[in-house]
Amino acid sequence: MEREDLPTLRALGFEDAELQRIGLWEPAAGNAADLAEAYIRRSKKRDDLSTLRAHVRDICRMAATEGVAIRHVWFEQKSASKAHIRREEFEKATAAVIEGLSKTLYVWKTDRLSRRGMGAVDRLIDDFKPRGARIVSVTEGLDSSQRGVRMVFGILSDRAREEAEDIAMRTKTGGDAHKAEGRWPGGVVPYGLRCPKGSGKLEHDPAEYPTARRIAEALLDGDTPAGIANTLNAESTKTRKGKMWRAQTVIHLAQSPSWAGLIPDRERAKDEFGNSLDKWHRRGTPLMGPDGHPVQAGEGVVTFAEWQKIGAIISGRSRPGTAIGDRTRGIRKAATIMTGILRCPHCKGSMGNGGRNYRCITRMNQGEAACTGMATLRKRVDEAMAVMWINHVLMLPPGSPTIQTIARGWLSYQDPAKEARKRAVSAALDNAAARELRLQKEFFIGGGMDESQYESLRSELSAQIAGLKSELAELSREADLTPLMDPESLADLWNDAGIEGQRALLKAALRRVTMHPPKGVGDRTPILDRLIPEWRDDSVNPAIEAAWDAWEERRPQDALAN
Repeated sequence: MEREDLPTLRALGFEDAELQRIGLWEPAAGNAADLAEAYIRRSKKRDDLSTLRAHVRDICRMAATEGVAIRHVWFEQKSASKAHIRREEFEKATAAVIEGLSKTLYVWKTDRLSRRGMGAVDRLIDDFKPRGARIVSVTEGLDSSQRGVRMVFGILSDRAREEAEDIAMRTKTGGDAHKAEGRWPGGVVPYGLRCPKGSGKLEHDPAEYPTARRIAEALLDGDTPAGIANTLNAESTKTRKGKMWRAQTVIHLAQSPSWAGLIPDRERAKDEFGNSLDKWHRRGTPLMGPDGHPVQAGEGVVTFAEWQKIGAIISGRSRPGTAIGDRTRGIRKAATIMTGILRCPHCKGSMGNGGRNYRCITRMNQGEAACTGMATLRKRVDEAMAVMWINHVLMLPPGSPTIQTIARGWLSYQDPAKEARKRAVSAALDNAAARELRLQKEFFIGGGMDESQYESLRSELSAQIAGLKSELAELSREADLTPLMDPESLADLWNDAGIEGQRALLKAALRRVTMHPPKGVGDRTPILDRLIPEWRDDSVNPAIEAAWDAWEERRPQDALAN
């Protein structure tokens, strides 16, 4: 029997002999108090794996000194400062401690744990403390179970957050300077071009440029993106990633200023609190220099004049509110409930909105060369899926992952105000925790405040933090699952949900549904027999099954008695 994290340890470059030597070869066993989780994180792929292996060795030495066995090494490459980035491995590590599998979470240093400030670390310590669990920072010698250490964790966490902000500022300043000088800012280079390492300039890619120029000339001649994609696919010409061409791929390529060798002007997205995200809005416009001309980053597949002409041709065919040439459409409302769930039986790709029908998207976007395609009436598929979904959910036990997903996902969709309030309270809690830390710094380090004033302010802040924690706990309470257990209530829930709500309900329970093709013209096979669902939770409730069996056995006897 081997450890679950053995593939991760080998990917980090550990040899089997060293794993045996540092105690990471055999699966760890014993009481939770004698077991620990180790969380290892790096921010960038180019960080040296030798350094990460040294982090693991340091944690193993600390664990051996304390007589604790490492149950699992969790590793991921994610930012620890951006709240919108979900850290799955970190969540698994903390969940293992909270669920009682172990009592210790080792990190090499506090900034490897989180760069989101004192609020995030403080809440984690609150979750661990009632369970007799702890966080240990190896290089800093900190143990959250010791008195007075929480404040030190808070100071180091806030310093880590300030350092992350400094790094972001330096990176942005450097990037803006490079773009102003006409250096390629990085990222994916448009098809037909390349950027030699260290040059910062775009140039023609000998392998891709001929095809890219063909696409440009076809667009200038008025050919449709779908027609161009179909022609390339019929010739077995692949994209850079070896995939088939799509109409949307041609459109995105044509609308990119980079295709003309220009620096694109991008705007950074922000969340509801004004914090910057790792997402950028593509304006579809080039960056303008001080002289009022577009900033050139090298050679393009098309000239600036050709790029503008292509944009005008596509815009002339655009339809407001659709994906065809309309960058101002915003977020479109859902028009169908099965888009992204229903699959074509031939290419296994998605089937989407095709008017009154569901149609194979691959066939629509890539042409007949990619898939023969299939279409079916939307109304009868939607009605059949409503019946299948209701019957399946009624057969699931209350503890089913699907039921819990519906409770979290659908009910949060149903009450977006509650979810927004939950995020606002969480942000307010982080802010209050940071203010409490600054107050403590001022009193204990700055010395510019008398004790009575400090106690008064600390008392007010503590009351505010306690109130926010209480409200956050109340907002995080599990939703009432009763409507999901009753057939009539469940049917009402479905009927009242609307298109977007019904799609959310389906995605909570379904991975995909494959539609089998008809046997021939006029095939009368019921639509329910042609829909093959892949449920997220295929298990049924044994208790319900037994109850149905017992009822079926009693039914003949009850009929005779009556």
